[in-house]
Amino acid sequence: MDIPWWRDAVVYEIYVRSFADASGDGVGDLTGVRERLPYLSGLGVDAIWLTPFYRSPMADGGYDVADHRGVDPLFGSLADFEALVADAHTHGIRVLVDIVPNHSSSLHPWFQAALGGEGRDRYVFRDRPNNWQSTFGGPAWTQVPDGQWYLHLFAPEQPDFNWRNREVHEEFLDVLRFWLERGVDGFRIDVAMGLYKAEGLPDVDDQSFTSISPVWGRPEVHDVYREWRKLLDSFPGERMAVGEVWTDSAADLALYVRPDELHQSFNFAWLQAPWSATAFRKVIDDTLGTVPFATWVLSNHDVVRHRTRYDTADPGTGLSRAKAALLVMLALPGSAYLYQGEELGLPEVKDIPPEARQDPIFFQSEGKLPGRDGCRVPIPWSGDASPYGFSADGVAPWLPQPPAFQELSVAAQTGDGDSTLEFYRRALAGRRDLVRSIPYELEWRDSPDDALFFARGPLTCVINCGTEPVRLPPHDHVLLSSGALTGGLLPPDTAAWLRAE
Repeated sequence: MDIPWWRDAVVYEIYVRSFADASGDGVGDLTGVRERLPYLSGLGVDAIWLTPFYRSPMADGGYDVADHRGVDPLFGSLADFEALVADAHTHGIRVLVDIVPNHSSSLHPWFQAALGGEGRDRYVFRDRPNNWQSTFGGPAWTQVPDGQWYLHLFAPEQPDFNWRNREVHEEFLDVLRFWLERGVDGFRIDVAMGLYKAEGLPDVDDQSFTSISPVWGRPEVHDVYREWRKLLDSFPGERMAVGEVWTDSAADLALYVRPDELHQSFNFAWLQAPWSATAFRKVIDDTLGTVPFATWVLSNHDVVRHRTRYDTADPGTGLSRAKAALLVMLALPGSAYLYQGEELGLPEVKDIPPEARQDPIFFQSEGKLPGRDGCRVPIPWSGDASPYGFSADGVAPWLPQPPAFQELSVAAQTGDGDSTLEFYRRALAGRRDLVRSIPYELEWRDSPDDALFFARGPLTCVINCGTEPVRLPPHDHVLLSSGALTGGLLPPDTAAWLRAE
């Protein structure tokens, strides 16, 4: 059976503004990504996912798109993008790009025309607002000079499209075609469950991400992805799409992953699970029992980095747990999505001063919520002072980097066998050797309380989420462990890959 490349792929998310700055202006760019392709190849990833690099006023870090077919000069040019794709393919790395179909920038030509009364039906306007709230804080409605109100589920600078207008469908089919013709291998779909809103826009008591509500997860959205799947399938090279789908059940998540819809949807239940063997097993069982092609992710540009989420009062616990969780994730059937900097063991940066913050969540909540800047700080490459090789010496990055980044840089960790970076390199190399030679299916093995043991053919993965060491199951040798193993015991906050001949 032919196995599609994306089924078992390791995909590395690049938050373009914070990856590498080649132009020397303190903001990451496409040429910076291109120059670091040898690093990504050496790390062992199969694909990269680029966050939006389109023309944008940057009210929400580029997720407020003013031109879906253009590259913002902040990030380079269309020629830079095409060169990046070509070089990535030379390195054997596929390229996914972000597509943002729920909303545009308020500076998009369509919205500017709508403010003058032309084509207003491309967006969601009404005479009176309902009680919906922005996910960033505050009302989801803003009034325009003629008295009508427009919907924005995110920032006011991000008006929501009206997907009941056929023009919107045709526009995005053309946008997808534009990037497919330039060689992209697939798309990450932002707010994939949000495009349609219930007719009549009724008030809601609970606006949280649920399987079906007036705000999210409307059944009509599936027709959009059926259209998109036909387009993707019409191009050679196994082009694919993965959805950012927040749901309250694996069953609803599975509705998006069908032979005529999306290839994958992010499995946020794995990211949200607490450090618990019971919680991990439930997510694994729910996912593998329901979703055809599983995905696993621990961090991304919208959430607190998992090293910090897993941390407790004991120093180092978060990093130990993060490394153990990686081994489990890479041993599970399906694809794994990494977020830039996790291979360096970067923590969430918490002490960003208010005057340096840029996330609209911080401003719309009037500083009550810190927002997402802490996981978006530019990553360190080398050197003993900011910008740590991210940009030219003496150039301040767009978000300040903490002094601790000196010890976590790529240069500082390379060649150190005990470093997080070298651990990631070993883990990704081991996965690549194993993934196509072991069965896709998983079998649970008996394990002590607070631990999980599972097998895929000759590979057994074990993790100890408890507070006391547990005995390892029978095995011939240890392929890889996230911490030292002695006396046939698996310490707390540790995982390992075992092999039986």
